[in-house]
Amino acid sequence: MNVYKSYRVLIGLEIHIQLATKSKMFTGAANGFGGSPNSQVDAQVLGLPGTLPVMNKLAVDYAIKVGLALGCQIARHTKWDRKSYYYPDLPKNYQISQYDLPICSNGVFVISDENGQKRTIRIRRAHLEEDAGKLLHEAPGGYPIDHTIVDLNRAGTPLLEIVTEPDLATPAQVAIFAQQLQELVRYLGVSAAQMQMGHMRFEPNVNIHITDAQGTLHKTAITEIKNLNSFNALHRASACEIQRQLAAWEETGTLGKKSTYGWDDATGTTFHQRDKEEANDYRYFPDPDLMPVEVNDAWLARLQAEIGELPSARRQRYVNTLGLSDQDAAFLASDRATGDLFESALTAGAETRRATSLMETLREMANEHAVSPAALGITGSRLAQVAALVAQNRIAAGKETAKSILTMLARQDISAEAAATQLGLLQVSDTGAIDSAIDTLIAQNPKSLQDYRGGKQAALGNLVGLIMKSSTGLNARLVQERLKARLQG
Repeated sequence: MNVYKSYRVLIGLEIHIQLATKSKMFTGAANGFGGSPNSQVDAQVLGLPGTLPVMNKLAVDYAIKVGLALGCQIARHTKWDRKSYYYPDLPKNYQISQYDLPICSNGVFVISDENGQKRTIRIRRAHLEEDAGKLLHEAPGGYPIDHTIVDLNRAGTPLLEIVTEPDLATPAQVAIFAQQLQELVRYLGVSAAQMQMGHMRFEPNVNIHITDAQGTLHKTAITEIKNLNSFNALHRASACEIQRQLAAWEETGTLGKKSTYGWDDATGTTFHQRDKEEANDYRYFPDPDLMPVEVNDAWLARLQAEIGELPSARRQRYVNTLGLSDQDAAFLASDRATGDLFESALTAGAETRRATSLMETLREMANEHAVSPAALGITGSRLAQVAALVAQNRIAAGKETAKSILTMLARQDISAEAAATQLGLLQVSDTGAIDSAIDTLIAQNPKSLQDYRGGKQAALGNLVGLIMKSSTGLNARLVQERLKARLQG
């Protein structure tokens, strides 16, 4: 039994991000999730003889945008390589990728770790390639149960692979990095990043530096855990693998071989799949059918201008300049459209606190329909109109009132005042009408009046409630103010 004095965890990530282009990486075949099996293919995807690839320039634009956002060096000259291997979901028997000249390299991504501390994660490289198809090991009805079928709809999808240095030290940091990277690519508009649709897949590379009781350092072999598609699985698989490697060293003293592991979500365990291939096993060589890519200053400047303010900077500005909480700032800066909608409401005159509250209500509505707040179709000027009605005491300040009006605004292109009028939510702020209602109340409820004047403060709420019931649409705050003044006069 080996005993350790201490250990240090080193985790790097490989992240595969499907880019949201309309067509595939090297052909005009449609790129999109779903569709009947093998319906989004063409001769080039199928690897038929005589077909030639043509580069998707928008996919290159998207890759460069991500690289710029990650502070990477953008290669002014890059090329395409063939990565050779046989697998049933890769009809050509090679993948067009990038080997020694990735389009992006040497970047950094700063995250806030589980303790709220800033942590810098180095980006080794980010390169473009085409995705493979998908094997369905549980064949649908009509196929023998022991058959695997191949769906090539995903084959050829533009894929950006980002590789970090082993700068992550805990499973929590791994999950946080993944979440904040998802936020970034969505913000840039380069990927929908829906993990359940396979738009983002994570592969943590885990190893441990163990110091034994005598002070000798032992380094376990790197294990790559393949194709994790949820933050929960990413956290759990990383934690499990750390404990597996520690236990193996304690029991046997072996450090293992560099290998690929899978993740069994049901049992919460990692399992060996195969020993890891080295780069020369893939027989990389430049693709003879594709020209190199030359990136000039004008191209870079255009893409840099399109990026604008990044989520982390916007989040910090909301906290420092607008005084928002970290939680509110994180939500409002989570995607570009949400932040833009919030800021357009401010520009239209909404007070920050009320605009933030209305955005929270919009988020609740959006979650009910599985869309983003901006997708509800309510403009910043309409939000400002709702905020103004609250500020002027023309509608109640409660969330339910605002939600009712916003729901109508999502369905009809009318003003907030028109919506409130149709819903009967406009409050009467005419002091004459309120005073008349108070006179009637006092005449009809002498006991409640005596209770209040006798020191029972709860009686005031009862009196206000009676007035609100007696007349429709009275401003509750003004009713309470006028009633108090009358009773104390």
